Amino acid sequence: MTVRRMAIALIGAALGVVSSVAQAQGTAGAWPARPIHLVIPFSAGGGNDIVARVIASKMSESLGQPIIIDNKPGGQGIIAVEFVQRSAPDGYTVLVGPSGPMTGNPATYKRLPYQTLRDFTPVTMIGSFPLVLVVNSSLPVRSVQELVEYAKERPNAVNYGSTAALFQLTSELFNQKTGTRFAHIPYKSSGDFVNAVLSNEITIAFADPPPASGPIKAGRLRALAITASQRHPAWDLPTMGEAGVSDMGFNIWMGLFVPVATPAPVVKRIRDDLVKAINLPDVRERFAALGVDPSGMPGEEFAKIIAADIVRWTQVAKVANIASD
Repeated sequence: MTVRRMAIALIGAALGVVSSVAQAQGTAGAWPARPIHLVIPFSAGGGNDIVARVIASKMSESLGQPIIIDNKPGGQGIIAVEFVQRSAPDGYTVLVGPSGPMTGNPATYKRLPYQTLRDFTPVTMIGSFPLVLVVNSSLPVRSVQELVEYAKERPNAVNYGSTAALFQLTSELFNQKTGTRFAHIPYKSSGDFVNAVLSNEITIAFADPPPASGPIKAGRLRALAITASQRHPAWDLPTMGEAGVSDMGFNIWMGLFVPVATPAPVVKRIRDDLVKAINLPDVRERFAALGVDPSGMPGEEFAKIIAADIVRWTQVAKVANIASD
């Protein structure tokens, strides 16, 4: 290559970098110029939907644009996640990504159309919470040990509900640890399987707090324990360990994700506005009532948690022999 050609090539490369930076800055400066779609992998009424609607109204005020809730249930959350994966990386399509689709699916599916940390930029964690083991209040059990005895006496007549892989993994882990044989019944949202417990369609559910907290307070559901390593201030309940079931201490989470090529200034703006929203007193009060601990951590820190969770749930799935095509 001649010196002249090399100079032209270097100038062209430099102009390309300047153009890319200007485009990113321009995107951030103009963003958002139209409504934002917040995609939820489950139907309305579930925990993710409830929390998303709480933050959407506040973020909409801050961003100056409407936030449209877009429920896309089905396929263990894969339909919604793949939809966002294939969307333009411009910040106008944002995924409410729960632990299940983002860490449970990679642990259980042999072939998955996405890889969480390859195809998405984690914006921030919205919040985390333990799952709550619930039964219908009419069921004649008042503790985990009584539930185990009840199930062992009726091995072919007990079942559980789940939506995403993580609910199934938790329930199957419970089967492993207790020697019970609760059968799996799939639903489109945690709101749906909470309703199924209320109608005695299913025996138990490891539910996320938002859809379960109301029926628990009303006395229609009985909560037996939480999946946390320590007692939680929102729940006057024993941990699974205290209830006699070891190695079931964990929280699950929900976060915001965008396609991987979304400009960094736009990602930062989304996180900044989410943090602003969850720090509002009425939002924190609402989160507390739902049993959700607000987060807002930086995306880099969130990514480390995601990577560790994928490893953890992959090990659980292997022991439980859970694998989907």
